[in-house]
Order: sequence, then structure tokens, then C-alpha cells
Amino acid sequence: MTLQINKLGLEGVLEIIPQRFGDARGFFSETYNAHVFAENGVDLVFVQDNHSLSANAGVLRGLHYQLPPHAQDKLLRVVRGRLFDVAVDIRRASPDFGRWVGIEISAEKGNQILIPKGFAHGFVTLEPNTEVIYTHILQVSR
Repeated sequence: MTLQINKLGLEGVLEIIPQRFGDARGFFSETYNAHVFAENGVDLVFVQDNHSLSANAGVLRGLHYQLPPHAQDKLLRVVRGRLFDVAVDIRRASPDFGRWVGIEISAEKGNQILIPKGFAHGFVTLEPNTEVIYTHILQVSR
């Protein structure tokens, strides 16, 4: 598995693009592999998966966050449709407090966004019937 990892301008917020293998039948993509993620500096332990469907374009979800001791990192990917995703730094002691980054995430591109603890998160759907998988993570190290 090969990963492309792009820093998005705020510490710890990453775009992760797994490699896709396609042929006439479609494609195969390994969206998570603990060993490969760790080799790329992202060491994670999953604790929960959520799946949402937004029936219409323009659905706004967020801004969501968890406070300690329940704070969790999130790995988000779109399995159908596309959305514009935003991560906002809400760590009061952070030099980036109040700053945000945004990125389009789509099923077609297969990209994911890693949102660390201490960030609020939200998105707006850009297509009808957009489906999202959120994986909540207990951070080990980065």
C-alpha cells in the first residue's frame, strides 16, 4: 500500500490519499493499514466507526468536537458523493487558535482527512446522497 500524505496547513490536519488499483471491473483500495500508516508517521488505534448519509446537496453538518477526556482524532472519507470539509483549531493555548483549513473530499478521488483532537469539524455536502465514514481514533503517537 502506498499513501500520499499532504499537510493542510494546521499542525496534525492531513489529507491522506490511499493508492487505488483499477481495471475494467472497478478498483480496489486499502483505506487503512496500521503498519503502513505508522511507517508514514501516523500511528492510530480505532475505537469507533460511524456512517452517515446526507440525502441532499447543501446539507451542513458540524461543527462537532469532543472535549477531554473524550476527545478523539477522526479519519473521514466519502464513499459516495463529495463534500467540503473544514477543521477549526479550538485549542485555546494554540498559536493557531481560531484558524481553519478546508478541503474537498470525494468518493471519486478517494482522499481522506485526518482531524486531530482539539479541532472542531464540519462539512457541507456538494452532491445529493453523499455518504461519509468517520473513524474515531485513540491517538498513539504522530
